[in-house]
Amino acid sequence: MPFDGMFTHAITQELNQELAAGRVAKINQPFDNELILTIRSNRKNKALLLSAHPNYSRIHLTTEKISNPATPSNFTMSLRKHLDGAILNQISQVENDRIVNLFFNHRNDLGDSEDLVLSIEIMGRRSNIILYESGSGRIIDLVRHISADQNRYRLLMPGAQYLAPPLQETINQFEDVNKTLAIVNELMTKYPNYETLAGEIRHEFQGFSRDTSLEFAYELVSRKESREQIIKDFLTNFDNPVPTLSMNDQQKYYFSPYEPTQLDNIITSEGFDSLSKLLDRYYLQLANQDRVKQRGKTLIRVVHNDLKRNKGKLKKLQQTLENTKRADEFRIKGEVLTTYLSQVERGMTSIELPNFYDNDSPLKIELSNQLSPSKNAQKYFTKYQKEKNAVTFVTKQIKLTKQEIDFLENIESQVELANPDDLDEIKIELENQGYIKQKTTKKKRVTIKSKPEKFISSTGTSILVGKNDSQNDRLTLHTADKQFYWLHAKDIPGSHVIIESKNPDETTVDEAALIAAYYSKAQNSANVPVDFVQVKNIRKPNGSKPGFVIYEGQKTFRTTPDLKQVLALKQ
Repeated sequence: MPFDGMFTHAITQELNQELAAGRVAKINQPFDNELILTIRSNRKNKALLLSAHPNYSRIHLTTEKISNPATPSNFTMSLRKHLDGAILNQISQVENDRIVNLFFNHRNDLGDSEDLVLSIEIMGRRSNIILYESGSGRIIDLVRHISADQNRYRLLMPGAQYLAPPLQETINQFEDVNKTLAIVNELMTKYPNYETLAGEIRHEFQGFSRDTSLEFAYELVSRKESREQIIKDFLTNFDNPVPTLSMNDQQKYYFSPYEPTQLDNIITSEGFDSLSKLLDRYYLQLANQDRVKQRGKTLIRVVHNDLKRNKGKLKKLQQTLENTKRADEFRIKGEVLTTYLSQVERGMTSIELPNFYDNDSPLKIELSNQLSPSKNAQKYFTKYQKEKNAVTFVTKQIKLTKQEIDFLENIESQVELANPDDLDEIKIELENQGYIKQKTTKKKRVTIKSKPEKFISSTGTSILVGKNDSQNDRLTLHTADKQFYWLHAKDIPGSHVIIESKNPDETTVDEAALIAAYYSKAQNSANVPVDFVQVKNIRKPNGSKPGFVIYEGQKTFRTTPDLKQVLALKQ
């Protein structure tokens, strides 16, 4: 379900229970639209994520480890000045809308107490995080500055008066159940069809998205209990949620505070201890992909442009190679002319001669009337030699270009699968290979020796995964025991996977194959082939690109990547 007003009601209650009376210990802004407040509550540090991302705006606790930029933003500095060490008194929702206010008390530089509000407006592309004074409403700072030209209703700039978004004239069903019941009775009389009823519910009540209104309408129409009881039960889903992650047959995920019944073709559901853990899991890939796009814009552009250029070059080379197939034709014509040179007269423009390579038909040969018979023959031998040399050159260039494409597609896959922290090492690799110009020195930068991802199989065996070419080379060629086993998606860009065992059991091999398929370009495919071979059978050709190896004696397994299983094995 979307992060609507109903879900906001549920998450606000959870955050209030977890964080109220906590003290702000750290403030960081790892990405343009994301803020993380570390709040010390009940003797534990808890990371509160506030995101004003246009597609993934939300608020929840997170356990994800996110690195911060070397230089804090102006907004971060403003928050640190006013909220560092502040007490979080309360977290509340505005009506049943997608606005959450965090009320802080803080002592300023003069030692005077000041009440501040940090407000997050979860409204798609209009989402924002705003710090303002509780009494005067003066805006101190905000993530996105909105001028009067951009929004005529309200000015969102430092120093301006904070004005909340306009509220719709609808009923807050959590505040007045009796009025809610009366309106529901009236609507059900007019609209007995639950889908039509769902649309009217969205018009009359606050905070209902399409998915939530369909669930509510279906319960009203299908259940036999009194409507008052149905309403109370449905609202209880948000006061006492059962966090659920569901997946349909198209592998699309949905999050909800209850077990949904009206989502299309649900095939699996997974429960969580809290709404925050549910959201952490749901946004794991979505938000991570977007973070990588933000931090890796240059890498993505360079790889995309070089891939496009090399694929265009390969197409032209293959066409040139196709054209060189006439080389033998030139040779045959030269030999035939030389054999029957006595029959050729100067001034001829063409001649038909017996073809001793094909006795069934004569061979027509074009001639230059400006050349002697022997010069005409020599002309064909010259063309033959030129085409023959071209075949050698073009074949070599095709091989080199295919290697470039394989390398770049592998880098492209690594960027897609990377965490934001992995991008620095990928960038250095591209610099060392000459794809990105180094700004500071002509010497190759020393590659950061980061550690591979570690997994533990169900039977306790360690499985290591290289996340980029440098890691892959170190892991496979230098770190791994020659008796260990290596896996890689077959003929597909992806990570090197090492099973740290000389005799792995079947379960470990199956799980390692699953991990290898997941950390490849075929991550979202089914029935992915994965090669399995001992490390001793792997070699790296001289002069080959980082991450490239050849091997023999492999077995091939087929598996379907599954995020849930991969996360369950992660160390």
